[in-house]
Amino acid sequence: MLEHLSLPIDNDAKRLFHGRGHAYPGFEHICIDWFSPVILITAYKAISADLLNYLVEFFSQPQTPAKSIQLQQRYLAQAPVTVLWGDEISELELTESGLKYQATLGRTQNHGLFLDMALGRDWVRAHSKNKSVLNLFAYTCGFSMAAHAGGARKIVNLDMSKAALRRGRENHLLNQQDPSIVQFEAVDLFKSFGRVRKHGPYDLVICDPPAFQKGSVNIERDYKKIIRRLPEFAADQALVMLCLNSPDLDDSFLTETVAEYCPQCEFVEQIKAPLVFKEAVSGKGLKIQVYKFNAVK
Repeated sequence: MLEHLSLPIDNDAKRLFHGRGHAYPGFEHICIDWFSPVILITAYKAISADLLNYLVEFFSQPQTPAKSIQLQQRYLAQAPVTVLWGDEISELELTESGLKYQATLGRTQNHGLFLDMALGRDWVRAHSKNKSVLNLFAYTCGFSMAAHAGGARKIVNLDMSKAALRRGRENHLLNQQDPSIVQFEAVDLFKSFGRVRKHGPYDLVICDPPAFQKGSVNIERDYKKIIRRLPEFAADQALVMLCLNSPDLDDSFLTETVAEYCPQCEFVEQIKAPLVFKEAVSGKGLKIQVYKFNAVK
């Protein structure tokens, strides 16, 4: 692990070390992120005192831009965050590809921005010009902000969490993006397909569901429910971005589900996670596939 560490050189949010990909034996329980000006060490089981001391010493070097080093213990209830060195900072304004994102440390398990999706957000920004965009499972609306920056004419964000959508609205305002073309629907998708159709059809559909959410989403069971309804709200020739972040399901799950439940979709390309998200076994990490919907196929 140690030879793979590097200090951040700019303010853009990024992963610095990805142990969860099992590419570095013995360090599978550690991830390290740069949330300027905070180094966040995330532990999925206890880290030895010696290693923790080394990490603090490494990231607190005089030339580092970090002002705080914090530890999130994901193996404990509520995933508490502790300051190991420097200032106690919990509210952040992150940057990525010129956009700003609000993030919070210590209040919830997730912070407001999933770093492995950076290239997906860049792709959306590059393919949104003049498009009507549907963002399913929108969370804090990172895709929506990217679509807005890319020139989308209308964006609909849908998520069950009112708090996440509220943060998404704040993110748009933080970037001085015109809120009049953005809508926020705090509803359960599986009970609200009528609401989705109401705002359609869409030229770009983004679907980034959680792998599992107790009481609402089991993606192995539920993804087909979304894919088979694509013809109801996707415009002819619409681009469809399907995301999958389950270590138990690989790319073939998406391709086979699309082939069975929406054969009108033609595979276009696959989008990778940033290189730092190295996986020892292909297919375990983030999967992103892009399709084109052909209404008359």
